[in-house]
Amino acid sequence: MKNHKLVLPEHLNHYGYLFGGWLLHWVDECSYIAANLDLPGHRFVTIGLDSVVFKKSIGPGSVLAFDINRTRQGKTSVAYNVKVLCDSIETGEEDLVFETNITFVNVDGRGEKMPIKV
Repeated sequence: MKNHKLVLPEHLNHYGYLFGGWLLHWVDECSYIAANLDLPGHRFVTIGLDSVVFKKSIGPGSVLAFDINRTRQGKTSVAYNVKVLCDSIETGEEDLVFETNITFVNVDGRGEKMPIKV
């Protein structure tokens, strides 16, 4: 699944680059959407990201592409690889600026793990 976000002035830190918290928010949000579209009818919550390493600074007006692919499905959890690419509007080139693996677990109304229905 692919999703996009536009980096606006309110997303910038005091140095004029994308604040890392926004990127993590979008990774979580876009991945959550992918999980729910792949496996509808479940209550997924984020349980972890493998790593958080920002590869390049991201400036205002950048268009970010979130490329999300399922890598594993267990009894109660599902994992995705997330690549974040910065698309250049001028050249059309894409630069990899962030990559991680994110895992969600399916929970019941009390927050207890429960099996994923296939």
